[in-house]
Amino acid sequence: MPDNIVSLVDRHPTLDAAEIVASLVPPLHFHSASFESYVPDADYPSQDSTRVRLAEFAAGTSVTVRHARLFSRAKKGASELPGVYLDGGFGVGKTHLLAAAWNVAGGRKYFGTFLQYTSLVGALGYVKAVDALRGASLICIDEFELDDPGDTMMMTRMLGELMAAGTKVAATSNTPPQALGEGRFAAADFLREIHALAATFETIRIDGTDYRRRTSEGIASVYTSNDLSAKVSASVAGGTWVAYNSFDDVLKHLGSIHPSTYLRLINGIDVLALQDVHVIMNQTDALRLVAFIDRVYDAQIPIWASGTAMSDVFGGDMINGGYRKKYLRCVSRLIALTNA
Repeated sequence: MPDNIVSLVDRHPTLDAAEIVASLVPPLHFHSASFESYVPDADYPSQDSTRVRLAEFAAGTSVTVRHARLFSRAKKGASELPGVYLDGGFGVGKTHLLAAAWNVAGGRKYFGTFLQYTSLVGALGYVKAVDALRGASLICIDEFELDDPGDTMMMTRMLGELMAAGTKVAATSNTPPQALGEGRFAAADFLREIHALAATFETIRIDGTDYRRRTSEGIASVYTSNDLSAKVSASVAGGTWVAYNSFDDVLKHLGSIHPSTYLRLINGIDVLALQDVHVIMNQTDALRLVAFIDRVYDAQIPIWASGTAMSDVFGGDMINGGYRKKYLRCVSRLIALTNA
């Protein structure tokens, strides 16, 4: 077998505390994100006003002259609260704006998903995790989750300590309540869960439609088994590094390693090829897949798959259940990655 055909199940990545801290930066495709490069949808004025407000918030840490025009448009007397929360549906550019704020900020700063921060606490312990983050100018939390009340309240406590010490916090939503409607986040639910921090966060509503749906087909691309095998062979011969596994093997392997290592699992891979994709009926497997696809999307790795279209993998009534928003966001990303 060529060296550039990789089996994910042969990889058993680990991540220590120092590596978790070092990994707290925006995903590669957001490294150059800026407020200027964010293109608001003219049909949803809240996108541009959110851009302006977050630029102003980021200016409280450090700012370059090129952003001055944006700041001048912000309302006078805007809130000086130490936290901002972007409340909106998926695919409206919240992560782009969050990364833009991180890129503008001066001093020591961190950017990560809710999972990365809880993994840091798990690796270091609460006190050492707080000490590691203490003194940061800005902490960005993408996809703040309410799945686990214990994790939510632990993060609430940690953010309270850090904000009291002068750190600013910017966060986006990723919450599962059934009251979301069209995948939209209910700010009141978030504020109720983090009642200790409610008074220190300014909630900014950002509306819009999923940009990935605007730029890709409505279903994930799928290959026949023979076509997938031929495509992998041709690509490998051309020097592409392909992770080639059965869908079941990948699902099983994801359950054997910690989700904080999923990004390392796909390190150095150019394409993810999955054989015999099928509908998932087990919610634990489904949620692991969501976490994995989030990391594949962060790395912008295309997916080639045979079997069931990956946009249809969440079976039963999962898509309408308590994790609706997670699954809808994942489907959106799968459509984009399989059509890349």
